[in-house]
Amino acid sequence: MTAIIIPFPIARQRVFIQKQANHVASMNPDAGVRYIERLMEMRRDAMRRRAIAEDLISRELKCLETAIRVALIPYSRQG
Repeated sequence: MTAIIIPFPIARQRVFIQKQANHVASMNPDAGVRYIERLMEMRRDAMRRRAIAEDLISRELKCLETAIRVALIPYSRQG
């Protein structure tokens, strides 16, 4: 039996996710989108250097982006 080990499961990095959401919330919307895109590129590159399979990279990055966007919801309700 073999197991697939994810070196750093993104969805469990709550402090990192909240920090990124706080940072994005302080930006204008266009800059926030660019920031998230750049963050995804950097994470993708880091996982590729660790020879993680592309399908796992895609899954983890989708989880990261979703987690950040969910963490941004309370900021969208502030007025």
